[in-house]
Amino acid sequence: MRRKFFRHYRRTVVACAIVLHALAPHVQAQTEPRHGIAMYGAPALPPDLVSLPYANLDAPRGGRLVEGETGGFDSLNPFILKGTAPWQMRFLAYESLMTRNLDEPFALYGLLAESVTVPEDRRWVEFTLNPAARFSDGSPVTVEDAIWSFETLGRQGHPRYLGFAAQTEAITQTGPRSVRIDFNSDDRELALIAGLRPILQKAQWEGRDFTASSIHDVPIGSAPYVVAAYEQGRYVTLRRDPDYWGKDLPIRRGTHNLDEIRIEYFGDSSVMFEAFRSGAVTVWREGNAEDWETRFNFDAVRRGDIVLSEIAHQRPTGMTGFVMNTARSHLSDWQVREALLLAFNFPYINGTVTGGRQPRIGSYFSNSELGLRPGAAEGRVRDLLEPFAQSLPEGALEGITLPDGDTSERNRADLRRAAALLQQAGWQIREGRLLDSQGAPFVLEVLLRQGDRTNLTVIEIYRSALERLGITTRIRTVDNAQYAQAEAEQDFDMMPFRRDLSLSPGNEQRLYWGADGAGTPGTRNVMGMRVPAADAMIDHMLNTEDPEEFIAATRALDRVLMAGRYVIPIWTTNVDRIAHARQLQFSKNTPIYGDRSGWMPDVWWYEE
Repeated sequence: MRRKFFRHYRRTVVACAIVLHALAPHVQAQTEPRHGIAMYGAPALPPDLVSLPYANLDAPRGGRLVEGETGGFDSLNPFILKGTAPWQMRFLAYESLMTRNLDEPFALYGLLAESVTVPEDRRWVEFTLNPAARFSDGSPVTVEDAIWSFETLGRQGHPRYLGFAAQTEAITQTGPRSVRIDFNSDDRELALIAGLRPILQKAQWEGRDFTASSIHDVPIGSAPYVVAAYEQGRYVTLRRDPDYWGKDLPIRRGTHNLDEIRIEYFGDSSVMFEAFRSGAVTVWREGNAEDWETRFNFDAVRRGDIVLSEIAHQRPTGMTGFVMNTARSHLSDWQVREALLLAFNFPYINGTVTGGRQPRIGSYFSNSELGLRPGAAEGRVRDLLEPFAQSLPEGALEGITLPDGDTSERNRADLRRAAALLQQAGWQIREGRLLDSQGAPFVLEVLLRQGDRTNLTVIEIYRSALERLGITTRIRTVDNAQYAQAEAEQDFDMMPFRRDLSLSPGNEQRLYWGADGAGTPGTRNVMGMRVPAADAMIDHMLNTEDPEEFIAATRALDRVLMAGRYVIPIWTTNVDRIAHARQLQFSKNTPIYGDRSGWMPDVWWYEE
């Protein structure tokens, strides 16, 4: 029933927009404080909401959850480029002015801020802080903390925060508990982005270098959990704060029920899985359908001590695969990248690794209304792309399909096509090696994490196909810290890639695909793409007030990304697979976003 959520959402928004336009002289000004904000129209949950629709108001408090991670960490600060911090810290130890409802795209509700005010043109936003908001040391969350957080993250924070700062004109205190942010560009999403910025305690960093924080800088946040213990590279234990200021907020009712969340680190995934089998780790996310069917037949599962749960979702597939670094000269030509895509025999690799149980990702926004449609571009999508027709790779307007591949290992037809494309791009086979015009060999270096069993298997199979094209493949396996550094410095030819995408894509698309980020240390644009059409589609997505135009621009962006052949897509799934201790439970009314930050462990509970 909820599978067509976005389509119903779109129709509702359009209808609301028509009604509001007709009643404009009679409705109240949009500059009144409100409990929430949406990209289009009004948020779905009312001002007198009782709780999030997927939270259990009767959930008991207590118990613990133990998550496993591979690699290690050397920082507890998730907001800077230096070091590697547990990713969960951002969500469990820090709060933002507003928070999401995972059953609804493009909407936020008050958290640290009790209300939000925006004008019709969205050129500014004002937040009024909840007078009860407190940091974990008991001190109040102030306007000064909010302004310092925006300014510090914008100047010294991780590169993902810099784009918003560049679009900020001024940040001003407008009252004892209110702060206003003025923008210097037309971008309807900026007010929502501001609402999701984490608020840090200024006093903790007074007179210190924020960018040089060490493992000993335990965060003082305002969230339900505080760091209770840690050992660098080994574990972090977070305990529920009994004095958490927001436990009675409607948006927090039935959430953060677990007394303790522990994050354990392991050398590789095989060791981590054995820890899960033994009960040392109490939850396991499984991305491989074949492993889901074959690995979970041990005693604890048969006894019912471990439960296997499949969580349906309606979010876009996003992109999973192997990304190519276009900053490397031998990967800068789309024809070369197409050849490498052809050499990746998906049916054979998928059959070997997942038993053929998982379909291939068709595009970045597939599985949603936002994804490209098969065949040639039509209507508004074509209109948006036409001005860039001469600069776009083949397939953007005509339509692009992924190679069929072959269930046999040889895959002769696709390899012949790949060889022809490489020859057109100036590469020649001599004595079994692929050489450029200067006689330099084609060497593909693939970066992998230590212990990445699945991707190592995939690349070993892929290497055999590349050898038949005369390409030498070198696999470089490194630890977590080295991997993060290599990614930040774009020191790779090819590496595993995962980009989660939502039903409400916005400014983060600039970080992922925007030309401004290409070549910048720490960029999320790891493929290094610089494509005017992509930047224009993102601008259109952010500036339009028409949901239909937004969908057209997103579908056009999807075409640009697929036509660029930046990533070799692999498999997807429309369910999230979680194996967990039977005591760990969740409401059967799961959100449309499925297993995403804000659901587990947020609305789970422990019950014998």
